[in-house]
Amino acid sequence: MSEFSVLMSLYIKENPTFLDDCLESLYAQTVQADEVVIVLDGPINQSLKSVLDKWHLKLPIKLVPLPENVGLGEALNCGLDKCSFPLVARMDTDDICVAQRFELQLNEFSKNKELTLLGGAIAEFDGDVSNIIGKRTVASDFNQIKHLAKFRNPFNHMTVMFKKDAVLNAGGYVHHHVMEDYNLWLRMLSRSNIVGNVPDILVNARAGMGMLSRRRGYTYIKSELQLAKLKYRLGIQKLPGAIFIFILRAAPRVMPVFIFKKIYDLLRSK
Repeated sequence: MSEFSVLMSLYIKENPTFLDDCLESLYAQTVQADEVVIVLDGPINQSLKSVLDKWHLKLPIKLVPLPENVGLGEALNCGLDKCSFPLVARMDTDDICVAQRFELQLNEFSKNKELTLLGGAIAEFDGDVSNIIGKRTVASDFNQIKHLAKFRNPFNHMTVMFKKDAVLNAGGYVHHHVMEDYNLWLRMLSRSNIVGNVPDILVNARAGMGMLSRRRGYTYIKSELQLAKLKYRLGIQKLPGAIFIFILRAAPRVMPVFIFKKIYDLLRSK
């Protein structure tokens, strides 16, 4: 099987227990990564350092410290530059991989040499990983992925594995508040990259009302507008369609959380 890196970004507000659970899930993989690149997005506290020190003994961790917090997009670009292998798996420091995740994805890349990006489904949990509160499935068919990209993010970012060169050729990550990944996928699709998803659950992802309450407000509306402009500029959507989808996606950002949750759950189930 191909050698690959795992790419993560860590910042000071992460929960040390969550980080520990994440790294334990990497250690428990049926096929382990050849390198775990962790970008320190600004200084971190001693509790997080202790977790990293513990797992340094078991995992091939490569730390990429940044002097200050620069945000996810720039942090991931810094880390991507330090990834040593042609395949890179993304992971968030508060989520938990299923044990067969990397094995499943490597098998797909082995079968399809033209594949540049592969994601999968997630199970969402609140508190304990046994408390599953939802599931986000994703389209597997390439044409369906291209179609759905007009309306919503067709990938679960924390599940993707991609070819490093394909991401760099598309321009890498850019700053786009909470939508750095969606922005990148649109640019890759516009370059005719072959992408896909497996139907399997690859990651158990933390969720809950607290997460939803943070996905609201004016900053998010600005981000939605930036997304609509990108779709139009890339030729993914005509202007009337881009405006219509912007309104549909932006309106819930100013609604009460309980209404936003109902709409959010509905959209993610489509």
